[in-house]
This record gives sequence, C-alpha cells and structure tokens, in this order.
Amino acid sequence: MYRFVRPLLFRLDPETAHGITLSALDMAHRLGMAGVLGGGRVDDPVELMGLHFPNRVGLAAGLDKNGDHLDALGALGFGFVEVGTVTPRPQEGNARPRLFRLPEAGAIINRMGFNNRGVDHLVARVRSSRYTGVIGINIGKNLTTPVERAVDDYLTCLAKVHAHAHYISVNLSSPNTPGLRNLQFGEHLDALLSALREESLRLDQANGRRVPLAVKIAPDMSSDEVALVARSLTTHAIDAVIATNTTIARDAVTGLRHGKENGGLSGRPVHEASTIVVRELRRQLPGMPIIGVGGIDSGSAALAKREAGADLVQLYSGLIYRGPALVGECAQALATTGQ
Repeated sequence: MYRFVRPLLFRLDPETAHGITLSALDMAHRLGMAGVLGGGRVDDPVELMGLHFPNRVGLAAGLDKNGDHLDALGALGFGFVEVGTVTPRPQEGNARPRLFRLPEAGAIINRMGFNNRGVDHLVARVRSSRYTGVIGINIGKNLTTPVERAVDDYLTCLAKVHAHAHYISVNLSSPNTPGLRNLQFGEHLDALLSALREESLRLDQANGRRVPLAVKIAPDMSSDEVALVARSLTTHAIDAVIATNTTIARDAVTGLRHGKENGGLSGRPVHEASTIVVRELRRQLPGMPIIGVGGIDSGSAALAKREAGADLVQLYSGLIYRGPALVGECAQALATTGQ
C-alpha cells in the first residue's frame, strides 16, 4: 500500500509529509488497521537490560519527538519505541527548511535542532498512552544552555522521565546542537556520565524500579575514539549503547541535490559507517547490549547489524522510503536467524 502513497507524500515538503503521515497512522490505529500496515507483530522475545522485548526491532528517537503518536507507532509491531529527543524547555528548533530527502541515495539530511514541546509535554503524553510495550525516552539539552552546563539539562530530563520510561537514552551525538558532540569525549563525557549514573541510582531507589541508561553515539569516530568511549561507558556502568546517530560525512551524496545541506545525514549512506562502529563496540564491550541503528532499509540490512554485534536494531529513515511493512520484514529476518 505504501508504494502507492509515497509518490504523493514525496510531492510535499518533507516536514509537512511527516506530520500528515503520523496523523494518518493515528487514524489507522483508531480503525484497528495499524498492525496490518506493519506486517503483523513478530514474536522473537529477548531479555536485555532487565527488560523483555517482544522482538528485536525498535523505532529510533526523532520520529516522534513528543510522544504524540506512541499508541499508533507501537501498534505497527515494534518490539520497542523510543521517543524524543526531549529537552527541559520547549524549543522551536532550527529555521525551516530543515529536512531534506535524497531519494537517489535512500537518505535524509536533517538539521531539526531538537524541536520539541518540552519534557513536561512528553511525560504527559506517555502517561496518557495505552501502549504497553517497552518505551525508551531520549533526552538532550536546550540550545541556549551552554555546553559547560549541559549536565543540568540532562539531569532535569532524567528526573522527570525516570518514572515513565523503561530505559532512558542520552543523546550526545546530534550534529545539530552546537558543541553537543564534544560531550562524547574525555573529561566532558566522564563528568556527564558520572552525574547521570549517580542521579539514576538515586531515582531507582526512590522510585523502587531500575531504569537502564543508554548512550547514543556518533558514527564519525576512529577506532581509538570508539575505544575511549567504550572505556567511559564501562567505567560508569552504563547499561547499553546506541550506535549510531547521523553522520556529518557527505562522500556518499556528493553531487546529489541537497547533498551539501548542513545537518545530519541518515539512511542508506550511513549503514556501513554505523555497522563498523557496532562491530568495534562489540569487540570493546563483549557483554554490553548494543542497539544498532543507521541505514536499515531491509531485512538483510537489519541482519548485517545483528551479525556485527547488535542485540537490537532501530529504524527511522528506512521507514520513510519503505513504509511500515519494513518493521515486520526486519523483525522476521532477525527471528529467522535463530541467533
């Protein structure tokens, strides 16, 4: 069905099409049709981070920043859904246009800039949701918060979402918030992770439930940089790592329309780079759960992430090009391996 609808959507501005698609999914869910669109739920249960995942395929952060469409997206057959990135205060994000399709490459460039309605709105939406699956909440910092005070924003979000998330992911790797990626390295990373882990343990005890912490990293790292990040994740007992966010590299889209736009590149061109990071992380972190994301637009692409060492995978850009049926295709491909 999606292949007939996509040409109409692709005639629209990408951000407008995104909103229309999510509204249509909400309607399909109310009519009981969302599960059919996703190809039916695939049962391939796995236990990770102390959580039960019905299958290994999740929705990546960014598609539903505010948790406004959680019920409809969850009904597509995902094993888990991650909402956000959310910041303490609402913010508009960068000026439009800020989202660009590169269909020849199966890619998207975005410079959204953490546009969201703020953490209080997201918490209210999660609380009102009827979705009973695993919910991850991705947290970040406001644009106007200096990088040296970023920890304050992360701690604010952590405290507000803790009681409503099954796991919390920390976004340190978006290229669209100036200075954010500097938090991935050295003393910045250690200070942030130390503060988050301390507060997380306090909240776990206060709320009587353990909420795992995951960190989302960039694909634009050398092996040595990945090793340094892995060391920090281990030192601070982080529960999982999400690899990866979008890339700032443009080699794969040189000469294409919109190929020079600023922002993060996602989709098929980031698949190899993100898979390399997953493989290196698995070598460095043999026992840590890894969520592989980047360029998964087919069952075989999901399987490649799994073979590189990912325990779970997440979809985003592939959904734009393939539609909801990609969820079931990837879940079935991973279930069939029996790994």
